[in-house]
Amino acid sequence: MDITIVSGLLGAGKTTFIHHNMKHCKGKTVVLVNDFGDAGIDGEVLSSEGIESVELPSGCICCTLKDDLISTIKKIQDDFRPDHLIIEPSGIASPSGVLDTLRAMHIKGETVVGIVDSSEFPHLYESRMYGPYVEDQIRNSDIILINKIDLAEMHMIEKTITIIEQMNPEALLFRTVHSAIDRPMLHVFEKERIIAKDGSFFSFDTFSLFIPDTRSFDSFNRFFQDVAEGTFGSVVRAKALVQTDQGPYRFDLSYGHTGIMPFAGPIAESRVVLIGSHIKKETLKKFFA
Repeated sequence: MDITIVSGLLGAGKTTFIHHNMKHCKGKTVVLVNDFGDAGIDGEVLSSEGIESVELPSGCICCTLKDDLISTIKKIQDDFRPDHLIIEPSGIASPSGVLDTLRAMHIKGETVVGIVDSSEFPHLYESRMYGPYVEDQIRNSDIILINKIDLAEMHMIEKTITIIEQMNPEALLFRTVHSAIDRPMLHVFEKERIIAKDGSFFSFDTFSLFIPDTRSFDSFNRFFQDVAEGTFGSVVRAKALVQTDQGPYRFDLSYGHTGIMPFAGPIAESRVVLIGSHIKKETLKKFFA
């Protein structure tokens, strides 16, 4: 089966890319999602769009879940027999960890798609917030989407491209809005990979919670605004699927930018996931109590 690894920092647009790219996939395609936190969200988002997905939540796919990743890929091969497997590591997992696992299974010939948020990437790169992870992602990517160009100023887009071209001059670059491109991403690139044996990754605080009752749309909207303003700690990424008094909604936050959209179909169980540093978990528990 063809394998595509979709990597990117938190909130770059990985799940959105998979949604758009599926229409170009020929044959049976399965998506393996490694979301952060115990209450995974991306798997249900993809399933609601009719995409066959398998979720591997609560842990880093490149280190603590390596054995689970191997057994899950084998199970997907046996149960689904797909023509194409898309692997979406969480935004805190390094591509090299996934590549190392594939090598352990004697699998080669994958395509790595890296996605960067051009409105944030230069600042994140210069801050060294993600350390060696950025280099791991960029250098191992065959195709890189310079995403969210509709939200970025031209000098940020140009600076993003300059940084990436210096790190990986062989990668194919596409400027995109909503991670959308008009061609299939099934090309196989033969290149030397940079596989970090230590499973290059970094630590963030995470908080996830299942919400048993229906919530007020207005109150949950205010909650996400409070999260963006730092009320509950330094949160860089937050996601939620919530059954509100106005129907099911998906809430999203990435580096202070919030988004709200109706969710297509019933929500199996409302939940919220936050990731960042110095998250005020006890305050959050009291808030939802």
